[in-house]
Amino acid sequence: MPEAPAETTAPLNPYDELGALAPNPLEEFLHETADDDADDSEAPWQPPNHRRGSRRRNRFAGLPIAGKLVVALLVATAFLALGDRWALLYAEHEAAEKLKESMHLSAAPEVDIEGFPFLTQVLDQRIDKVKVTVPDVAADRISLAQVTATANDVQINGDGPTDIKGALIREMHGEVLLSFEDLNRELGASQVTFSGHGRDQVLARGTLPVAGHDLKVRADARIQRNGDRGISTDIGRMSLQIGDLATYRPGVRDSEGLHLSRSSVEKLNEETAKAKALLSVPSIVKRIGVPDSVISAALQSDAKLNELVGSPRFINDVMGLNLIDVAMGHPELLKKLGLDPALLKGLSELTRPVLADRLTLAFRLPKLPGAGNVWLKDVSVQKDGIRVQLIGAGLGIGN
Repeated sequence: MPEAPAETTAPLNPYDELGALAPNPLEEFLHETADDDADDSEAPWQPPNHRRGSRRRNRFAGLPIAGKLVVALLVATAFLALGDRWALLYAEHEAAEKLKESMHLSAAPEVDIEGFPFLTQVLDQRIDKVKVTVPDVAADRISLAQVTATANDVQINGDGPTDIKGALIREMHGEVLLSFEDLNRELGASQVTFSGHGRDQVLARGTLPVAGHDLKVRADARIQRNGDRGISTDIGRMSLQIGDLATYRPGVRDSEGLHLSRSSVEKLNEETAKAKALLSVPSIVKRIGVPDSVISAALQSDAKLNELVGSPRFINDVMGLNLIDVAMGHPELLKKLGLDPALLKGLSELTRPVLADRLTLAFRLPKLPGAGNVWLKDVSVQKDGIRVQLIGAGLGIGN
């Protein structure tokens, strides 16, 4: 039996021996991956945090102690300023409510407490300056558009910013505005508008209904002080224009009353019927001083009539004639002259005091709270209205 061939061994590769001595990198990679999977399976999954908070915390942690103190001081200052502003707003709101209650206002005024910080003033129980604005204050038959006041040296009564019971205003300066826009709205039911003229004069222009007729009205009001709290108006140069026919000026003087206009008197030369109707009233002829012989000749001859009514003296005399007291008994004459008897009756009732009362701008300041005093310092007429300067002292608000 033949012998089997002897096994031959291949020579060892030295690189394989060196590789056997080193750890297998593939096995290490698989082993590490398995360990990581095991750790991930134990810990719950969380979404990745893309914020760099840790880096910021690290930066803050790296600040020196002095830097941290500065940051803390800034944060504390911000909180103190916020608290001071909150206390200020609260105090302003409470002051506005107390003013509304004490002055019986329809809306709370605007209160602005100046000075910073506010809490130190409260602790000292004294505020340097407070500004108050009150809109639409009722003053008799009109309303004041705005009342502004600046209070200086205000002593407050209270235990803290949320427990202010009252205040004492030692000194106050204010201003009152009576706007022409409000006057036109409140007194302009008859379509009368007001405008300033000079320092102390107000002009009233517009229309006024009388006995179904819209008459043009003109009046001048002089503004002046009336005591310490009142404003009075002296109404003058009042007139009502009845078209181009006549002018009515309320009053009892010769220049007042109902007077024909120059144009209407000059038309008597052209309208013979009106001229004869006028000259047919003995009381009128007597008042203008025309001799009876001249009147008789004028009534019989149109040439003499035109000569009479066309003379300058006759025109001036007729223009100066007050028809309100002589023509009421002659309604036929009024109709021929173009005057409505009902209109003359309405004008006779519209006396000077009645018309002046309808156009007056007088008012008195409302009584302010407290035991102090408020005085009118100055009054002036400006473009936007009537402005009044006020001064006051010792005004108490609340307790």
